[in-house]
Amino acid sequence: MNIYISNLSYGVSDADLKKLFAEYGEVSSAKVIIDKYSGKSRGFGFVEMPNDDEAKNAINELNEAQFDGKTIVVNVAQPRTERSNNNNRNFGGGGYNPSKRYSRN
Repeated sequence: MNIYISNLSYGVSDADLKKLFAEYGEVSSAKVIIDKYSGKSRGFGFVEMPNDDEAKNAINELNEAQFDGKTIVVNVAQPRTERSNNNNRNFGGGGYNPSKRYSRN
């Protein structure tokens, strides 16, 4: 089961996250998401636990728990939704219309 953790302290590492969840069962991976431009934590991460019962127990026990000075939010991770490519952008402007005549006065 893939677990989403938000409101992480910016000092939390992958190892910290793995250690926290390992108290509830086997952890196959733990990843704090890092901003690619600043190199700093984005304040959320993911933990993968192969045993669903252990994962559900971890979610129930850790949701709204204090961790590294912050109240974390722990949920089942939802699949990422596709972003639209915004081909139908409407910026509110009229744009150029060659059929209209413009004159300088």
